[in-house]
Amino acid sequence: MRILVDGLDMSGKTTLVATLIKALESRGVAAVRHRGMLAEHHPVEPLLKKLPLVRQAQSSAITAAFLVGGYALDGLLAHIDPPRPADAVIVQDGYADRTIAFGLAGGPYLTAALALWASGVFATFDVAVYLHASPQVRRERMDMRADVDAADRRSVEDPQFAARFNASLLNFVGRRHRNLLIFDTAEHSPEEITDQVLAAAALFTLPTPGPAYRWTA
Repeated sequence: MRILVDGLDMSGKTTLVATLIKALESRGVAAVRHRGMLAEHHPVEPLLKKLPLVRQAQSSAITAAFLVGGYALDGLLAHIDPPRPADAVIVQDGYADRTIAFGLAGGPYLTAALALWASGVFATFDVAVYLHASPQVRRERMDMRADVDAADRRSVEDPQFAARFNASLLNFVGRRHRNLLIFDTAEHSPEEITDQVLAAAALFTLPTPGPAYRWTA
């Protein structure tokens, strides 16, 4: 079982990932927080880690490197070399989805546009959760952080960039996943979102349907 949590910076991804793992473990289900490539042994990932990811939205070369050398290859490798442990629920903090959205919002770059057309080459998730929040809410969250980089600031201070990112993510990229849930984290708590995600993953039953938008493949 693989669950993806993605969205713009300051949308609450890290908090939701931690809440999901805590909820799963409290129910006796092994869960692992995962970042980067899914394949246990990805030959290009060590090289990709040397690239300044904070500049990805400003660079067609970095976007192409991650999408082609990273995630496209990972889609192939993940079938034969999946993340460990094999019996745990993988809760993925960001994936190719945000790389495509960043490439479209920052460019648009050709590789990101082609990735929409060839999205089937990337690994899919049993449930994908896209998070968003208003610029004001994300600015308040950014002001409370000590470690803010240039990418964080642009996503908050450039409303047109944020709008292009969200439009790319919500309207196009997400259709490759089996189940897609979309939440405004200013309106729903991490615990509320977690209940709906676990229900969508068919891990536990949600007593009453929640208000999230849901798209099912």
